[in-house]
Amino acid sequence: MAESGIARARRAQLVLDQVARDAASSSSAEPFRDALAMLTIMAREEPVVESAYARRFYELASDAVVRAGGDLAEAEEVLRCVEGILRLNAPFDLDCYMLFTEWNRDPSKQFWLPRRDVLMPVCEGFQDLADDLLDVLTVSLPPRVGKSTTGIFAVTWQMGRHPLDANVMSGHSDKLTKNFHMEALGIISDAYTYRFREVFPDARMVGSSMAEETVSLVREGRFPTLTCRAVKGTLTGAVEVGHNGLLYCDDMVSDREEALSADRMDKLYDAYLSQLFDRKLSGAKEVHVGTRWVPNDVIGRVVESNAGSRRCRTIVIPALDGVPWSEVMGRREAEDRHAFVSEDLGDGTVVVEHPWGRSNFEYKFGTGFDTFYYENVRRKLEEAGAADSWWAKYMGAPYWIDGLMFPESELKFYDELPEGEPDGVIAVCDTKDRGADYAVEPIGYVYGDRHYIHDVVCDNSLPEVVEPKLAAALVRNGVGIAQFESNSAGGRVADSVAQRCREAGHSVEIRKKFSTENKETRILVDSAWVKEHCYFRSEPPSEEYAMFMGMLTRYTTEGRNKHDDAPDAMSMYKRFASGIISASVEPMDRPF
Repeated sequence: MAESGIARARRAQLVLDQVARDAASSSSAEPFRDALAMLTIMAREEPVVESAYARRFYELASDAVVRAGGDLAEAEEVLRCVEGILRLNAPFDLDCYMLFTEWNRDPSKQFWLPRRDVLMPVCEGFQDLADDLLDVLTVSLPPRVGKSTTGIFAVTWQMGRHPLDANVMSGHSDKLTKNFHMEALGIISDAYTYRFREVFPDARMVGSSMAEETVSLVREGRFPTLTCRAVKGTLTGAVEVGHNGLLYCDDMVSDREEALSADRMDKLYDAYLSQLFDRKLSGAKEVHVGTRWVPNDVIGRVVESNAGSRRCRTIVIPALDGVPWSEVMGRREAEDRHAFVSEDLGDGTVVVEHPWGRSNFEYKFGTGFDTFYYENVRRKLEEAGAADSWWAKYMGAPYWIDGLMFPESELKFYDELPEGEPDGVIAVCDTKDRGADYAVEPIGYVYGDRHYIHDVVCDNSLPEVVEPKLAAALVRNGVGIAQFESNSAGGRVADSVAQRCREAGHSVEIRKKFSTENKETRILVDSAWVKEHCYFRSEPPSEEYAMFMGMLTRYTTEGRNKHDDAPDAMSMYKRFASGIISASVEPMDRPF
């Protein structure tokens, strides 16, 4: 009986496991020659599995070259085998495509190789679009780190894979789209620098127009393989996004000034819907790359419209990783960067603190941007009163500049609870059923007229996940009395949480309250009390607490709020706390 294709692939996989073990310790090119032969067999039967092995052998190659030492011929043979592996996988693996197309360039001049370790999540996002695991991808990175160039490589790869399908790229200006068109055209046509033709020999270029910003592969038709147009240009009737095509939007918002106009954001989103989104055929994918200036920009609304969908992925890599660190450095280098010196140790060294963490974009070969660069940018922008630009452009965290109800500068924070037992521990819960809203349960430790919000549940998971967390928080904090919103499914949630607390051996009085007031008005009226009497933890103890604080500090009276659950919960807390009347009795002389 003839061996099935799957059986051959399984046998190849067993062989490759052994070959990989040999390659990990050998200085010979033989394991890599064997790997190339076996991967060629596997690629026909199980390309996904083959791709994973190909990446493994690529990673093993650098060590093998080092082990080869002075045996130049053996090292060159290893590299030839790796080149063959990349060539085999380039048509269906974006990472291999970018490595292979630049293979003949000096490593320090290549785009992808120095940035690969950092930008791999972006590459994987494009790969998952191509593999139909995603429909929408959004990418927000700092300026000049390579997000657009990665996108250009991905678009040309998609063009080579499906040359008869139309792709559309749009941005805020003609200059932006022209640059994108020129770089894409260069990758496709410059055979000396790139190797697009070797990967896709059948996707020959038959036409291009600098004036129309188009590229046509295989044949010319009504809709070219790539059309680049500014969002404010003529798009309707001139473009289409094919079934296997990409709608690629790059920096739809031009600058901070445009972003601050709610009317212009509305018009821009309308233009996106009427001139770009509606040009997609079924199966077409969508990519948004750019700076998130404000929450109601195009990317924000696209993400919101796809909330809860596993086929929409949002990638944000901030300039600094947010993990505080310090290092001991030589005096000269520290003096050059004196703004970051926090302590002189007195022995020729100083401790340099970086409260916002290390740079995420220190690439190989001296490219990219180090921590000190980003620290300087942050400091200068904040000194210029443009902290919002730092958060938007460099940290991928847009927020409303005007109309913030609970800005951090107006809130009170604490490091440790006061000494002694609190007067009481209370909680409220803005409940949720099924949907995108969050269940938010702030827990306050009461000391006189001060309320220390010491613990928080902030979760939008399904009820069967959230309700045990709500109960556990009440139990571990020893909450004596709590109030649950009883709107919608709130009454059922309150009963479920009360039952779970009893089962855990904790006695808590849970009250239910049906709210009829206007939410926005109630939050506004109660905000002054929250800022006066509530204290929040200076270092969030959990991701949920940090998320809660993000919702609270970015709530605005102007524009649209994606989530108002945190400020709503704090308004509930104020009203509940104010309604608890403590009475005391003292003996006194009879008045008569």
